[in-house]
Amino acid sequence: MTTDITVAVVAKECLPGRVKTRLTPALTPEGAARVAAASLADTLATVRALPAARRLLFFDGTVLPEGTEGFDVLHQTTGGLDERLGALFDAVDGPTLLVGMDTPQFSAADVGPVFDDPSRDAWFGPAEDGGFWSLYLREPDGAHLRGVPMSQEDTGAIQFARLTGAGLGVGTLGVLLDVDTVSDAERVAALAPDSEFAEALRTETVGSLR
Repeated sequence: MTTDITVAVVAKECLPGRVKTRLTPALTPEGAARVAAASLADTLATVRALPAARRLLFFDGTVLPEGTEGFDVLHQTTGGLDERLGALFDAVDGPTLLVGMDTPQFSAADVGPVFDDPSRDAWFGPAEDGGFWSLYLREPDGAHLRGVPMSQEDTGAIQFARLTGAGLGVGTLGVLLDVDTVSDAERVAALAPDSEFAEALRTETVGSLR
């Protein structure tokens, strides 16, 4: 059954030297970009399978990736990540679920609680590194994100406190590992061995040993 939820994927164009830079020098910049593109492809495939009313790519780049058919495209604004995510939640109407491109193992089951209970004010998906991989707001408002320091060990805790401090009833999704380092990538590939991400990582890892 289709819901009235918009699912937005935050992504950037997978160019060498611009994405997954912490996978180098174990991988070449080109290899890291291919692994990032595979991660995004897996994410888009999962989102396409969700019972969403609208699918949105919140994109930083010029050339759209494959697999975005059926997605509306909103180009990211300038500024820090908190400002850009705030702009996204100001631009959308109605219940909105945000997911990133760095958790290719994410499945429909991981966001199942959102679709089972979309009347809850918010759903929060914490990441292992202290950030968050997903955020749902029944009534989108960028003020809930602006000013939250991003890419820190306490980003998730601060964001969660911002939501509850605003009086929102917040549900918690499962903790997922997002891919930053080679060790992260290997763990995620083991969790989703049949994914495009895992195949790309295997290919690039073998290539880097030649």
